[in-house]
Amino acid sequence: MELNTSTVYSATTPWFESYRECFLQSMPASDHEFLNHYVACMLVVSSSEPEPVEQFLKLSQEQHRIQHSSEYSYPKWFIPNTLKYYVLLHDVSSGEEQRADSIYEEMKQRYGTQGCYLLKINSRVSNRGTDEQIPDPWSQYLQKNSIQNQDCYEDYPYTVISNKNTDHLISDGLDNEIKDGLSNNFKTHPLQLDHPSSSLDSTDYVKATTSLQESKKSNSGAPHGACLTLTDHDRIRQFIQEFTFRGLLPHIEKTIRQLNDQLISRKGLSRSLFSATKKWFSGSKVPEKSINELKNTSGLLYPPEAPELQIRKMADLCFLVQHYELAYSCYHTAKKDFLNDQAMLYAAGALEMAAVSAFLQPGAPRPYPAHYMETAIQTYRDICKNMVLAERCVLLSAEILKSQSKYSEAAALLIRLTSEDSDLRSALLLEQAAHCFINMKSPMVRKFAFHMILAGHRFSKAGQKKHALRCYCQAMQVYKGKGWSLAEDHINFTIGRQSFTLHQLDNAVSAFRHILINDSKQPPAQQGAFLREYLYVYKNVTQLSPDGPLPQLPLPYINSSATRVFFGHDRRPAEGEKQAATHVSLDQEYDSESSQQWKELEEQVVSVINKGVIPSNFQPTQFCLNRYSDNSRFPLAVVEEPITVEVSFRNPLKVPLLLTDLSLLWKFQPRDFSAKNEGAAKDPGTCDDDMIGTEAIAEFLINSEETKMARLKLFPHQTGELHILGVVYNLGTVQGTVTLDGIDPSIGLQSGKFVSNGLSVRGRQDLEIQGPRLNNTKEEKTSIKYGPDRRLDPIITEEMPLLEVFFINFPTGLLCGEIRKAYVEFVNVSKCPLTALKVVSKHPEFFTFGANTAVLTPLSPSASENCSAYKTVVTDPTSVRTALLSSASSVDFGVGTGGQPEVIHVPLPDSILLPGASVQLPMWLRGPDEEGVHEINLFYYESIKRHSKMCHRVLRHTAVICTSRSLHIRATVCRSNALEDEEGRGDNMLVFVDVENINTSETGVKEFHIVQVSSNSKHWKLQKSVNVSEDKDTKLASREKAKLCFKAVKCKNSELENYTFADIVFGNEQIISSASPCADFFFQSLSSELRRTHVQSQTHASQRAVKQSFDEAVRLIQRCSEVDLNIVVLWKAYVVEDNKQLILEGQHHIALNTVGKEAFSFPQKQELPETALLKFFRPESAPVPARPTPEQLSNLIKTSLHYPESFNHSFHQKSLCLVPVTLLLSNCSQAVVDVMIDLRHKTTSPEALEIHGSFTWLGQTQYKLQLKSQEVYSLQLKACFVHTGVYNLGTPRVFAKLVDQVTLFETSQQNSMPALIIINNI
Repeated sequence: MELNTSTVYSATTPWFESYRECFLQSMPASDHEFLNHYVACMLVVSSSEPEPVEQFLKLSQEQHRIQHSSEYSYPKWFIPNTLKYYVLLHDVSSGEEQRADSIYEEMKQRYGTQGCYLLKINSRVSNRGTDEQIPDPWSQYLQKNSIQNQDCYEDYPYTVISNKNTDHLISDGLDNEIKDGLSNNFKTHPLQLDHPSSSLDSTDYVKATTSLQESKKSNSGAPHGACLTLTDHDRIRQFIQEFTFRGLLPHIEKTIRQLNDQLISRKGLSRSLFSATKKWFSGSKVPEKSINELKNTSGLLYPPEAPELQIRKMADLCFLVQHYELAYSCYHTAKKDFLNDQAMLYAAGALEMAAVSAFLQPGAPRPYPAHYMETAIQTYRDICKNMVLAERCVLLSAEILKSQSKYSEAAALLIRLTSEDSDLRSALLLEQAAHCFINMKSPMVRKFAFHMILAGHRFSKAGQKKHALRCYCQAMQVYKGKGWSLAEDHINFTIGRQSFTLHQLDNAVSAFRHILINDSKQPPAQQGAFLREYLYVYKNVTQLSPDGPLPQLPLPYINSSATRVFFGHDRRPAEGEKQAATHVSLDQEYDSESSQQWKELEEQVVSVINKGVIPSNFQPTQFCLNRYSDNSRFPLAVVEEPITVEVSFRNPLKVPLLLTDLSLLWKFQPRDFSAKNEGAAKDPGTCDDDMIGTEAIAEFLINSEETKMARLKLFPHQTGELHILGVVYNLGTVQGTVTLDGIDPSIGLQSGKFVSNGLSVRGRQDLEIQGPRLNNTKEEKTSIKYGPDRRLDPIITEEMPLLEVFFINFPTGLLCGEIRKAYVEFVNVSKCPLTALKVVSKHPEFFTFGANTAVLTPLSPSASENCSAYKTVVTDPTSVRTALLSSASSVDFGVGTGGQPEVIHVPLPDSILLPGASVQLPMWLRGPDEEGVHEINLFYYESIKRHSKMCHRVLRHTAVICTSRSLHIRATVCRSNALEDEEGRGDNMLVFVDVENINTSETGVKEFHIVQVSSNSKHWKLQKSVNVSEDKDTKLASREKAKLCFKAVKCKNSELENYTFADIVFGNEQIISSASPCADFFFQSLSSELRRTHVQSQTHASQRAVKQSFDEAVRLIQRCSEVDLNIVVLWKAYVVEDNKQLILEGQHHIALNTVGKEAFSFPQKQELPETALLKFFRPESAPVPARPTPEQLSNLIKTSLHYPESFNHSFHQKSLCLVPVTLLLSNCSQAVVDVMIDLRHKTTSPEALEIHGSFTWLGQTQYKLQLKSQEVYSLQLKACFVHTGVYNLGTPRVFAKLVDQVTLFETSQQNSMPALIIINNI
């Protein structure tokens, strides 16, 4: 940044110029130099005097007496023969012009034409028209300082002046708020003291200028030359010209000639004698001495007629008439003489004027001898001890160096003269040095600022408070924002102090505010001092306008974006065994994933309530709003329910802050939403507490550098629109906060009452939250726009019911599949009735409230053994291992009704919960099949009245259930070889169930008992157990396995509407699997399968009609290998806990869908392949059903061979042995099937030949049949054997395909198990 071109730094300093002029004018005349000595004297007498000539004589005698008498030391005269110039002043308006002319003629005869003059003035008659404007001829000479700079002094440099010099104004460096209070500066002289002080010393020559200024100001009001005409102006100019050219200059020229002659005549003798004397006594050569070695001979005085002084007089006269070259030569000669005589005061004066003369010579024949000036300054200061002359020398040299752009040398000169004897002089010189640094070719900004600080300090010591404040403000421009925090703190602190002294309280507050809001690196004691100073100043400001608006406080910091808003009551804690619903609180961390899940659950239940459609005005319930939530819409709050606002405060200081009477600032606009009429809004602070109740925190302590949350509450009592504006509080400090002996005093201030030091101010801070940046449209992406954030603008709606939920005996740990009974208590704590209570969950299979019909739900645990959660019946010992049948409809358990299974209706009595009422309902829980599952429930309820703003409310509950491993169950189903069972039906299957105890011994489970296996299906049912073991139940210790085998048969057609439950009991009690809770959990696990088949049926219905016949054929083939059989394994676990034995119970479900495919009690984790190629494909618009797999095609026909297990034949009598064999073919499909039987197939494997031997079929060896749906066909065959042995008859190959399906080839059917026959020889 080009600071040297900025108006801030390149401005002039008129106060310094005024000081310099006054300083030079007030210099007393001295004996070692003659520039201040009078050369001529003008004697003026009025023509109205009776005897003007006598008056001239008297005046001449008086002048002679003053000059030659020893009584008068001032004024001093240049030479004894002073030029006297006689002026007769004639007033034309009142005097006789002839008399004046006659007197003037007499004067010319007496004094000569060159020594006198008649000046006629006041030619203007006073009664003439006043329209003629005649300029004041004295304006540019009289009151030069006050007329030119008076206006500037009044407002400069803080306000803009409407004149030509506005471009050169200097900025003060303050912010805009500071500038307002600085417009009344410099009403008098710019360097006049702000208050009386006796600290100035004798070297401050401003005292002499004060009377001068006062006299000038007293005369500044009256105009001058009012009676002068333009002719008079010309006469005055002519008079001055005559005096100069005919009187003064000839006199000076004559004096110079005389001085020169005297020097020529007298100098030779005196110089020769003096030189000879020196040579005689001291040798031929005088050694040169440095200034420091010379004696202090400043007191040496020459007589007036000394030739050295004559040379000096001649030099001064030449200097006055601008004959600078001759003046320099004389000064140089005098300098040598003075140095030889060691008259240091005279030598310094000659050096000073020689340097000035050399600079002023036209054409600059020689360079400016700066070393002359340096020597003169050092002589004045160190040898002569005359700081006034040294200061004059510095001022002259600095101006010369600045005119030559030697700002660095000028700054060094100015700084060298600063001392402790005069604060005002040092301040002015330091300020000029600072301006030299900033005006250099490469501006030295930091040096400028540093020396402005020094100047401000010296101004302050000299009593110049306004100038001190200005210097500090200008330095602040450089240090601000550069990271020099300690320097900024010092400058702001000084600005605050000076502003307070000048009664500019607003500026003082602003400066102290900057100290506190920066990240200060000051020690705690200093920060405490800053804070107390700020509070003291602020208190004075507030006392001036006690009824004004609350000011904005800088401390503590408020992180507005971290503000959180919570709607609703704090939940009641748990009471005894009751465990309250977790719901939402400010203590919980925000989780975007769970928040999205809550929103989806709420959308699900609202969709179910509104028959599958989400209303357009639906707004997800948000209890806690923060920076991550969606705050684009106005949140809804309920009347009479508190609104809690959590504000994040941060104390940046190392001292504690004490906030008292902390509360929220708000604005409320009442509205009646039911009647649709708008209420009138009130101003903030004027609303009564009957509208919005405000809770205040009496004391809130924030320790050093601590971030602390404050929770402030509002209690709305009316409906309307609320706007939370900010917080209001008293800011103070704690008494005794200075750290002593390294112990932080804030440690003991954590609790209890805090003692304030009495300094506190009341103010406010606004909560202004910026919304999220918009980034949707192209315009928003290319510009920076922010959306609204309405978390602090809630709408207060009408009264709504409020539900609280408590859980009784709710477990925290379960085994996988364990069933546990608990109770849920619903309480309506509002004044409105509650209805339509529902529960929605992501995992509805984990809990149930029982069936829809009371008959199926056990009212209380009344089992005979261990208070089982199941409904049990004591069984007859003869019915062990035989199926006990029952049936139930899925509609009774909420499945198949068309609604979403995630939404569960809570069976409230009369479907209404009245205000203040509570009800307890049983709830069964089942441990999830996997470990560590988090269950999320959402309770939905409505009010009986319909409201326009809020239609429903929800209550959130998160139950964390830790599950441990129990049993792992695998099951498979395969077709039985037997085509007929005991009841004469030809379709049955075998079910194999593998049970493994995967529980670890850490949970205390001793063993598991399989007490019952049940099946549920519309088509199949378990008939009996075929286990060989005689034990009643199967016991499994840790890591043990067991295999169970059951026979399954098809259900009767009359049972297909409902689900058939078949229970095979291994113990003394039958658990009725068609009742709650066993059937509930079964149907819930089945609901996902029902949804899948529902989607499939819709998909198949949408296929094109061209492929309809093919699709039906595929489905017929697929159904042959499908099995709709669900197995429920019920178990008990014996657990040792605290030396007590507990019995746990549970159930696992296995869904068998395909013949020969293994099913598991919980899904297996699939291992991903190590590497897989990335494939890109286009998804097809309509899914095409796949062709049936060969495995499915091979299950169309089930075959079975009927033959004797052993056959005796006498090969001696007959070499060929013929055995009759019956081949039974059963059509498993619902369609007509073409069957091809090939008996000519030979076994190709050599192992089979070795083991079983070879035989042949006699008769027809290939058959083609057609079997109808479910038809069983018997085919008689004959096998021929030639010797004894064991043979496998299962060699016929059976091929099948559906009739009229050309596209499908005949597929080989699955062989039965090996059919072995033994041929014996008799």
